[in-house]
Amino acid sequence: MTDHERPSVPYRILRVFAPFAVGYFMSYLFRTVNAVIADELTASLGVTAAGLGFLTSAYFLAFGAFQAPLGILLDRYGPRRIETALLLVAAAGAALFAVGDGLATLAVGRALIGVGVSACLMAAITANVMWWPIERLPLVNGLFLASGGLGAVFATTPVRALMAVTDWRGLFLALAVATAACAALLYAVVPERPRRGATTTHGTNQDATWGAMLRGTGRVFSSPVFWRQAPASVVVQGVFMTYMALWAGPWLRDVEGFDKAAVATHLQYAAMAMVAGYTGFALATDALRRRGLSPATVANAGLLLATLALAAMLAGLPVPPVVSWVLYPLFASASVLVYSVLSQNFPAELAGRVNTAANLLMFAVAFSLQWGLGSVIGTFPPGPQGGYAPEGHRLALLIVVALQAAALLWQLWPRRAPRAVLETPSP
Repeated sequence: MTDHERPSVPYRILRVFAPFAVGYFMSYLFRTVNAVIADELTASLGVTAAGLGFLTSAYFLAFGAFQAPLGILLDRYGPRRIETALLLVAAAGAALFAVGDGLATLAVGRALIGVGVSACLMAAITANVMWWPIERLPLVNGLFLASGGLGAVFATTPVRALMAVTDWRGLFLALAVATAACAALLYAVVPERPRRGATTTHGTNQDATWGAMLRGTGRVFSSPVFWRQAPASVVVQGVFMTYMALWAGPWLRDVEGFDKAAVATHLQYAAMAMVAGYTGFALATDALRRRGLSPATVANAGLLLATLALAAMLAGLPVPPVVSWVLYPLFASASVLVYSVLSQNFPAELAGRVNTAANLLMFAVAFSLQWGLGSVIGTFPPGPQGGYAPEGHRLALLIVVALQAAALLWQLWPRRAPRAVLETPSP
C-alpha cells in the first residue's frame, strides 16, 4: 500500500495504534506485577525462591510456547481477531489466578495469562507493518512500546497503593475485568485490513495452506539474517524481562536493603526509564536513519551500554541504586529495535512469523532465567533480615552479564553481512 492509499495519520492512531497500545499496557502490567507483590505471594503461598520463580515464569513459558503458532495465526487471520480472542483467554487466566488456592492452580492461571497476552506486542507490530511505511517502523514501534510500557509503570507504586485497599486476589479479579473490557474495545474499534487476494504485501494469507505457512516459518528460522540480528537482543531483552518481572524487587530488598515502599518506588523509576528508552531510541533511530546510521547500529550501542550498566552493579561501583536502575532499563530498551530490523529484512507477509520467532527466543530465555536464577539464588542460606542472601543475587547477576557479553560478541564479531530476505516467497 502506497502512502496516498493509507488512511490519515489521526485515523491510524485512533483506530489502530491506540487500541493495540491499551492491550499492550495490560500485557506489561501482567508481566511485571509479580515483582511488586512478591512478598505477598511468598507469604500467602509459603513458596521457596525456586517456587516463586517457577510460578512467575509460567507466564513466560506459555507466552513463548505460543509464539510459533501465533505467527501463523497473525499472518493468516490478521491481528484484530487473534488478539481479541486471546485477551479473553488472559481474562480467564487472571480470574483463575485470583481464586486459586495452590501453586499448581496459580501456575495454570499464570500460564493462561501468558498465552492470552502473547499477541499484544506481535499483533501490534504486524498491524504496524500493514498500516505504516516500512521506513517509519522503528519510530512507530518504539512509540507503541513506550505507550504499552506505561503498564510497567502502573505495576509499581500504583499497584502498591491498591494493595492498601485490597489483596493480590482482588487485584487480579480487577485485572480480569479490565482485560475483558480491553478485548471488547479492540474488537469494536480496530478495522479489518481489506483483502487483496490470497497473499498480499500488506494483507492476510487466508487462502494459504497451513503447510505453506509452516514453510514460511521454517524459512525465517533458517535465515542467516535472523541468526545474525536476533541473538544479542534476545538475550538482553530476556534478561531484562526476568529482572523487571520478578528479581529486581528481591535484589532491591536483599542487596540494597530497601523496604517495600522503596522497592516499589525504584521499580517505578526503572519502568519510567524503560518507557523513556523506548521513546528515545525510536526518535533517535528515526533521526539517525536520515544520516545514514542503521537501526541495527543504534540497537547494538544500546545493548552494549545495558550490559555495562549491569556489570557496574555486579562490580559494586559507588553508583546510587536509583541511577543504576534508571540507566539499565533505559539502555536495555534498545533490544526491541530487533523487531524493526528484522521487519526491514523480510517480506511483509512474513511479518507475524519473523517477529514471533524473535519473541519465542526471548521468552524462552526469560523462562529459563527466571526459574534458573531462582534456583541459583536459593542455594545460599537466607539473609540475616530474611529474604535471600546477597551472594546468591550477585552470582545470578554474574551469570546474566556473562550471557549478554557472549551474545554481544557473537553479534558484533566481524563477518560478511548475510543477504536480506527481501524477495517475496511463497507464504
